[in-house]
Amino acid sequence: MIKVLLINGSPRPKGCTYTALNEIIKVLDLEGIETELFQVGSDPIRGCTACRGCSNIDRCIFDDDPVNIVIDKAKEADGFVFGSPVHYGAASGHIKSLLDRVFYSSRDIFANKPGAAVVSSRRGGASAALDQLNKYFTGCGMPVVSSQYWNMVHGNTPEEVRQDLEGMQTCRTLGRNMAWLLKSIQAGKEAGIQYPVREPRVVTNFIR
Repeated sequence: MIKVLLINGSPRPKGCTYTALNEIIKVLDLEGIETELFQVGSDPIRGCTACRGCSNIDRCIFDDDPVNIVIDKAKEADGFVFGSPVHYGAASGHIKSLLDRVFYSSRDIFANKPGAAVVSSRRGGASAALDQLNKYFTGCGMPVVSSQYWNMVHGNTPEEVRQDLEGMQTCRTLGRNMAWLLKSIQAGKEAGIQYPVREPRVVTNFIR
């Protein structure tokens, strides 16, 4: 069965970000897509220390927070939705620390799997936070799932978010587009269409 892993990067398990993600989940359920919502929580998540200890083990060497749990879950997922509140015009520190380490240590498990982001903002900064999250997808060869508008909701409480009718519709459309793309990929596999052949990665440092 096709599965989507959704990550709530808010410390509030039932807050505004959850409200947006839950609207997506409702649609994915109707489309027959299995879903799992992972709550980051409020416990500290260390930032990446650039130790490169993950290079030989494909997981983070620090095992005292949810990073490796997410990596294990990501291996079993076919698509992803990352949700975050907007803090000072950016994604939350929790999801930033989490995704930095997850993608740095295990980028290959995300290649060719569709990804989407949704952000929740009281008022401003949503576009910047959304762009920030989308960069994880574009740096790993992931198809980016869009909607009818930028994937954002507005409100200071879940009740206010539910009043953002355009934002809620954007989430539902995102869910349908995610389901369509995942089913199309599955149909392609069944028809013998393989993922693109990836060249060995070239890394260029601009030093003269």
